[in-house]
Amino acid sequence: MSTDERVVLSTGSLRGTRNGSVRSFFAIPYAAPPVGALRFAAPQPVEPWTGEREATLRGASAPQRIRDFPGLDVIPLVGDGRARGDDYLTLNVHTPVDAAARPVMVFIHGGGFVVGSKDASVQDGTTFARDGIVYVAINYRLGIDGFLPIPGVPTNLGLRDMIAALIWVRDNIAVFGGDPGNVTVFGESAGAMAVADLIASPLARGLFGRAIVQSGHGAMVRDMSVAQRLVKKIAGILKVSPDAAGIRSVDSEAGLDAVEAVAKPTARIDLRDAKGREPVFGISRFVPVFGDDVLPDTPVAALQKGAGADVQLLIGSNAQEMNLYFVPTGVKAKMRRWLAWVVLRKSMPRAWGVLKAYGAGRRPIGDVFVDATTDLVFRWPARVYAAAHRGRTHMYEFDWQSPAGGGLGAAHGMELPFVFDSLAITTGPEGLTGTAPPQDLATRVHALWVRFATDGYLPWAAFDADTRQVYQLERGEAVSEPSMPAAPFLA
Repeated sequence: MSTDERVVLSTGSLRGTRNGSVRSFFAIPYAAPPVGALRFAAPQPVEPWTGEREATLRGASAPQRIRDFPGLDVIPLVGDGRARGDDYLTLNVHTPVDAAARPVMVFIHGGGFVVGSKDASVQDGTTFARDGIVYVAINYRLGIDGFLPIPGVPTNLGLRDMIAALIWVRDNIAVFGGDPGNVTVFGESAGAMAVADLIASPLARGLFGRAIVQSGHGAMVRDMSVAQRLVKKIAGILKVSPDAAGIRSVDSEAGLDAVEAVAKPTARIDLRDAKGREPVFGISRFVPVFGDDVLPDTPVAALQKGAGADVQLLIGSNAQEMNLYFVPTGVKAKMRRWLAWVVLRKSMPRAWGVLKAYGAGRRPIGDVFVDATTDLVFRWPARVYAAAHRGRTHMYEFDWQSPAGGGLGAAHGMELPFVFDSLAITTGPEGLTGTAPPQDLATRVHALWVRFATDGYLPWAAFDADTRQVYQLERGEAVSEPSMPAAPFLA
């Protein structure tokens, strides 16, 4: 049975709930609603309110559309995206009832920078509050509104939203019993890419002391000039001018139509850079750009110059990331060599050489393709990021094999219910983790994240480019990892 809980912020009073040992406050605004003149503006301060604001409902999500995965329920991972409303630059806080100067963890959701929500059930976060953490989850602008560098509009608005949320945490979290001097920011997939970018951003410096990057890195950013091709493509679909006035003239629903149009594999748009590489490998058209005040340089280059050296970093990936995209769809089982080459060639030169290095001609081409793209898209860039980071860095790999979805294995997103100790959400015939996932592994992984956020401790050696120590979570031990076949093709 829940009871009311109240806190008072500088902007007004909030009414949340208490359920057992956890207090929860939902949909707290950290910035003004991004509508009207503020739709394409940097996040603006919240207007104070009078009376008591109800913080018992989860509120709106950023405008988005969720697509189905055959035979796999992904709604727990990203939310359903159906809660519409203008006031969506908000966050949730779960905190222990007796919290005082507790560690703070701020979660940034994934979803390819086009879908996702703070309210996805697998990342509820009450388990962290149960274990002594003040947990925060945030929304941010997505797609066109958050990550399209429109001329005449501030760039990287989605990242600016995240920075505004972290500033809110710094200024307000003590009211909820959190320690603003002990903040860990963590994220998965696009959220992890964002965390990697924030570590390198001069605008986020000092807002957090630890970071966890789950299936992400700093390589999924675009050169501003390359991203302008996407601006022109979107404007062409919408039949408006490729600038602030043109794109502001269309509503979010028309914008979502355009987002879906450019997401199709048949969409004719070349986003390769000067080296012939598409750093996102077609997973999303919308990613942060570099060359502005948020990201003056690429994140890896910034790290090499010392950015983020004061941040303790835990970074890793899953052993078979790309299975999520190619197993439920049946593409892996039906893959042919010509198709593997065509798909990979869209994102990088020497595609056939990569496939041969992973065993094309000697192994099933579906296995070859998934292994190669897992390394190219996730594992190798994460190792490059770890090697560039001048601060203390630890690496992990999530290696548990799920039988769900026709053999997802250690697919993208699989670590989430283990990190959040929320296996009940993903257990079932169409659940990500199948019908009998190991609770003991969730208990161990969740405890590692809690301990790291508390005092930075991890039970294995820091990552070194020579020894390449990577902790395999299911095995519970660190291994010295050999270099990857993809490495020569990414030099």
